[in-house]
Amino acid sequence: MEVKNDTIRKRAEQWLTSEFDDDTRREVAALLEADDDRLADAFYKDLEFGTGGLRGKMGVGTNRMNRYTVGMATQGLANYLKKVFADKFEIKVAIAYDCRNNSPEFSQVAADILSANGITVYLFDALRPTPELSFAVRELKCQSGIVITASHNPKEYNGYKVYWEDGAQIIAPHDKNIIEEVKKITSVSQINFNADKDKILLGGEGIDKKYVDKIKTLLQSPEAIKQYGDFKIVYTPLHGTGTRLVPMALEACGFTNVELEEQQAIPDGNFPTVKSPNPENPEAFELALKKAKAVDAELVMATDPDADRLAAAVKNKVGDYQLLNGNQTAALLTYYLLNKLQDNGELSPNHYVVKTIVTTELLTDIAKSFRAGIHNVLTGFKYIADVIRQYDGKFKYVCGGEESYGFLVGDFVRDKDAVSTAVMMAELTAWAKQRGKMVVDILNEIYDTYGYYKEILINVVKEGAEGEKIINEMMDNFRKEVIELPFAPLLYKIDYQKQKKYYYQKNRTKTFRNLPVSNVIQFAYGDGTMVSVRPSGTEPKIKFYISVKEPFTRDGAHEIRADEKIAVIKEVFKLG
Repeated sequence: MEVKNDTIRKRAEQWLTSEFDDDTRREVAALLEADDDRLADAFYKDLEFGTGGLRGKMGVGTNRMNRYTVGMATQGLANYLKKVFADKFEIKVAIAYDCRNNSPEFSQVAADILSANGITVYLFDALRPTPELSFAVRELKCQSGIVITASHNPKEYNGYKVYWEDGAQIIAPHDKNIIEEVKKITSVSQINFNADKDKILLGGEGIDKKYVDKIKTLLQSPEAIKQYGDFKIVYTPLHGTGTRLVPMALEACGFTNVELEEQQAIPDGNFPTVKSPNPENPEAFELALKKAKAVDAELVMATDPDADRLAAAVKNKVGDYQLLNGNQTAALLTYYLLNKLQDNGELSPNHYVVKTIVTTELLTDIAKSFRAGIHNVLTGFKYIADVIRQYDGKFKYVCGGEESYGFLVGDFVRDKDAVSTAVMMAELTAWAKQRGKMVVDILNEIYDTYGYYKEILINVVKEGAEGEKIINEMMDNFRKEVIELPFAPLLYKIDYQKQKKYYYQKNRTKTFRNLPVSNVIQFAYGDGTMVSVRPSGTEPKIKFYISVKEPFTRDGAHEIRADEKIAVIKEVFKLG
């Protein structure tokens, strides 16, 4: 990135004042002397406090995660909490953190600032999963929560997510209002770093037990677990927060033969055994699969660093392991849970399932076949949590899922939960065994009933200010274009930013207001094909979600036809 004017240098020079610590000043001075892309990237803009919080690379600078950008965010949050809950005798905030470098330090900075502002803080005494933070906010009757994590981002990143009193990530109006308060913090001198240690309460084991006890209430097939709960499971936390809670929950729920992948069971923010700590990547499974083959495990599971997303691999008929994607896991668990509710005579039209707009339509097919409700929401689990909040006490939530490996059963947590999902995947496996089947048989049973769906995600990375400009131009072009496919007519295009649905076969346009404005465009075709495009909210990339549908055939021809369609889509959308 070329430094074109003195603006960036002036922004950087402000970080040489006595308000900043010695180490920070030394690093900034070195960047100023180098005067290269590193300086520009660190200071060309402020790290934006978005609708979920902060996420960015760690280091000095206004565009980096550090104690000062975390401090400004926390001071803004504190100011907002004191406005909204001015009538409360005590305002309480729970804070958790993951295994990443600087996570304990950032969580302590947040705790110190909140306490300095008269707010009581429940700070976990060691790393904990993000879903446990959501549970703790509700259990401890807090007004807000913070988790320090960058989820599955590379090791250079960290993040800061904010939760509201319902245990869900912030949404309107609180997200926008907090952003406005954060924007008012324009100087480090406005941050109160003078901690009141009496207001910072350390702990966590009590919450661990209550959380696991709640997960036990989700179990649907105790008889299957009693009979088959000793099958072999291999689990890897990928150096993250699942290392304690996932094995604890599995054991408490009756799964007695769980083996950890030892190298990846050690928390480490450098993630030394993987290129990326993302369970979506097959490479992250290598060590766990090696162990699974050695011990002949039937189920292999991995969680991301903050243990809110779970990926699984299951043994197939020839003894190999089949990696399940997020859509398949969500479909399997939704099918299983609705089956059990039906078998137990508990299923009613009041039960409902939630999915995001880029998640497989297979969930819609499954829910409708059981006469359960289905709700489509924007990308982000906070929108699934919002549906749960709106329907609390009126309808019965079954589960919710998103294609990016997030899933939630039950409503005592209000975010995606890999800990409880790991338990449900183990229970699903036991249920399949009780029926004389494997998990792959259940998946084929679903495809045979509803049709074969295949989805892929393509990420196009465009970094820096120039990359941001390119992504915006790409989205502008897709808004204008009518993109036809040779094998199916374009039925409609949805522009979630303009909140319009264009029906090309009927030559009409429909305006909708049931979803918030979002920078997403979807193309839907006559054979069930759907292509969705959106910029990532946390990384410098634009995402293409491709979904195709084919009739299921025993000879496997459905896979060939699906792959052929995807190849054509990639060519038409110029995705290389």
